[in-house]
Amino acid sequence: MSSTSSSAQTATPVLPTADDVRAAAERLRGVAHRTPVMTSRTLDERLGASVYFKCENLQRGGAFKFRGAYNAVSRLSDQERARGVLAYSSGNHAQAVALTGRLLGVRTAIVMPDDAPTSKVEGTRGYGAEVILYDKHTQSREELAAQLRQERAMTLIPPYDHADVVAGQGTAALELFEETGPLDALLAPCGGGGLLSGSALAAGAVSPGCRVIGVEPELADDATRSFHTGSLQTVHNPATIADGLRTPSLGRITFPLVRAHAAGMRTVSEAAIVEAMRFLWTRMKMVVEPSGAVPLAALLADPGAFRGMRIGVIISGGNVDLASACRLFADGEGGAA
Repeated sequence: MSSTSSSAQTATPVLPTADDVRAAAERLRGVAHRTPVMTSRTLDERLGASVYFKCENLQRGGAFKFRGAYNAVSRLSDQERARGVLAYSSGNHAQAVALTGRLLGVRTAIVMPDDAPTSKVEGTRGYGAEVILYDKHTQSREELAAQLRQERAMTLIPPYDHADVVAGQGTAALELFEETGPLDALLAPCGGGGLLSGSALAAGAVSPGCRVIGVEPELADDATRSFHTGSLQTVHNPATIADGLRTPSLGRITFPLVRAHAAGMRTVSEAAIVEAMRFLWTRMKMVVEPSGAVPLAALLADPGAFRGMRIGVIISGGNVDLASACRLFADGEGGAA
């Protein structure tokens, strides 16, 4: 893993607020699934805490990403919709934009790495999107998307660094608080920071005493370093099994939101991610992808830090290649594929 450091950009983008999260919730009402909140007595006894899982693995498209994608695309003008929507993603945002396009009658094209999980590529195509594969070792998805955007005059909906996307993602946490009441802590996986940012905005509005903590793999710890140093840190193609968290850095919108509203960041090992996946699959009977298991991995790795608390955990998605998951469980350790 290689990394670089740079100062945060000085231009100040318009940041979403808790009111934007509430407005997104109204747009998503009756469209997005109100996913269940699940508990585990076994886990609560093991941790000495009460844990509430917001199961976005059961969301439309298999991940929380549908919330942000639908909120963003639904706000486009008729002219923008007519020109079509472009996105780049390793999988979950790709499927979310493709599904949204199908629901709203908008043409979609998605730039995806050629090593993206087969299930996610097939899912994206299945929703009717054009999939454009690229080699992440020789090409930049941002540059390729910019080129396509110019050639096709399509509207780009990025996976996390977009105010409407962040507001949409925050609705998952908003629903969680509506069902559980105030929480002491909320753990969310962090890649580009859209889910973490939106969750923190929601918590600040309805459960202000809740500490919102982002969790990412040790091999992709750019957000953690950015949070603690105050300067934007990057990582290049981290070799983590959590493919949904392989983003290069926080964004111009999510970086200031995470810094301002998150209470902390934690990192977890690849082995800890597999252990958390195993628990969710075998004890709670839930299909969860590696990225979605990352917050539970943090709880299992340091149970004493959360003893006696009421804790929310957002399971971000369940789009996992079955063969890959079986290999991870068979290996019994978190070596990246």
